[in-house]
Amino acid sequence: MYDQLFSYINRYSETLLTPEDEALIKTSLKPASLKKKELFLKQGNICQFTGFILKGAMRQYSVDSAGNEHIIQLALENWWMVDRESYLMKTPSVYNIDAWEDTELLVLEADDLQRLLEIPTIKEMFWKMNQSSFIASQKRLNNSIALPAMERYEELIKTYPDFIQRFPQHIIASYLGISKETLSRVRNKRIQK
Repeated sequence: MYDQLFSYINRYSETLLTPEDEALIKTSLKPASLKKKELFLKQGNICQFTGFILKGAMRQYSVDSAGNEHIIQLALENWWMVDRESYLMKTPSVYNIDAWEDTELLVLEADDLQRLLEIPTIKEMFWKMNQSSFIASQKRLNNSIALPAMERYEELIKTYPDFIQRFPQHIIASYLGISKETLSRVRNKRIQK
């Protein structure tokens, strides 16, 4: 179970984990599981954990006053899931996070993060992850305001092809910031090409 996480960490860092580092990680990240649609974080609560997904799929979303869901993030195996603002700032979350499939993960309490950041390999991994996350967020924001629906869908297929297989169309539409009907038209046009 931890080997998957160690492999992930070593991919993001030039410094390899020592056996002592691995032992500290094992005591800091605890196994957890969620059933499909079970909440990892409820809107209004403070995010207590970040989770590394070993198996399964999760989503982060807000709900507007009309009850419509707006997908902020989708995540699969070897991704981290957290409301970063709530986790780091200890503020109530404006998001829900739930499992879209039965999910196995390793969770890290916010209080244990500082201790792990003393490990050079972990510090380097988090630095690179944060850079990648920021770049991906900028691209997604730009795509949502600058690209028509067809190009957004094409970009999603190119960048995250597994999302199309693992999440239903209404979630994909929300993630892209378009209606289900628009997504249906886009998919039909794409098939006709």
